[in-house]
Parts: sequence; structure tokens; C-alpha cells
Amino acid sequence: MAVHTVPATTDRFDDLAIMLGPKRDPDATTCWCLSHRVDARTNRSLEGRARGEYVQSLCGTDHGPGVLAYDDGEVVGWAALAPRSELPYARSRKIPHVDDLPVWSVWCIRVRPGHRGRGISHALLGGAVEEARRRGAPAIEGYPVDNHGAKVDRTMAYVGTRGLFERAGFTKAADTDSVSGGFPRVLMRLDLRTG
Repeated sequence: MAVHTVPATTDRFDDLAIMLGPKRDPDATTCWCLSHRVDARTNRSLEGRARGEYVQSLCGTDHGPGVLAYDDGEVVGWAALAPRSELPYARSRKIPHVDDLPVWSVWCIRVRPGHRGRGISHALLGGAVEEARRRGAPAIEGYPVDNHGAKVDRTMAYVGTRGLFERAGFTKAADTDSVSGGFPRVLMRLDLRTG
């Protein structure tokens, strides 16, 4: 498998729309991976096509909204990535701050149906790590479920699992008060200042 990841930029917005946009009705209000990127008021105010337009504007920013995975030229996955200071996580009461480092967060990992079970989520997380490192982040965090190997409902699996993050070199930095799919979430951290 020759999966590679690249930043989600304006010229790749059509592929990002395949990963995040509505499947049938372009006016449908789907997540577009904004639920954890913007504050609750902004999230509620963005409806229908406005959600995609907002994400498209993010593609034109200095660091974009995340990374896309491709397999043989076909988009197969997505990972959301941004400085934590720009996210609602910066003010979260459920997910703690470990320290004052200006960390980046990866909070959503999606693999297209028909491509799952092939290691794409590992490539996405690795791509997010490399993009954060390239952008000068001192560390990167994720907030996956601590499922102890139990099956996670696909709807809630977007947060990742502790095992996925551990295989990418992350270590548990803290417990959280957050739960996803019935499992507690943990704060996983990877220091990017070394090696």
C-alpha cells in the first residue's frame, strides 16, 4: 500500500468535500469537522453550504484544516489538525491542559468506507504529526478513547483509540472527564522537540 498524506489546501478542497461534505444533498447541514474546531455559537450559526464554505476558507490559511490521505491518487482519509489555542479545546473543562506549551491537536481521523482496515488511520496520524512538526509545533495531542481493545462504534471512532496513538509514539499525559461512545477519553501527547 502506498498511502501518502498531504495538507488539505484550497486546491484539494474537492477531495476534502468527498471526506467531510454531505453525500447527497449539497444543502444538508453535516459536521464538516467543525463541531470541535469552532465555538458552539459559530457551529450553530453555520448551516448547509455555509459549513463547506467555512472549511474552504480554512484551506487557504497558513496551516489549513488538516491532512488528507491518498492511495493511488484516490482520497481515502482525513485527519483534523490545528493549534489547540484556536480550538474549543483551549477552553475545555473536560480535557485538561498538561502545561503551557503551544501544542497542536489532532481530534478527528476518518477513513472512507471500503478502505478501512488497511492502516490508513496510522498513515493519517503520522501525517498529522509530520505536518505539526513542519509547522513548528513543540508537541501534538490527541484525545482518543481508552477502549482496552474493545470494539468502538464507527460513529464515535473518529476520536481514535489509545492503541492507535501509542503505536504512533504518543504517551498518556492525563485522564480527561470526556467520554466518547461509552469509553473514557485520555489525553495522549507526543513531544516534537526531539528527534
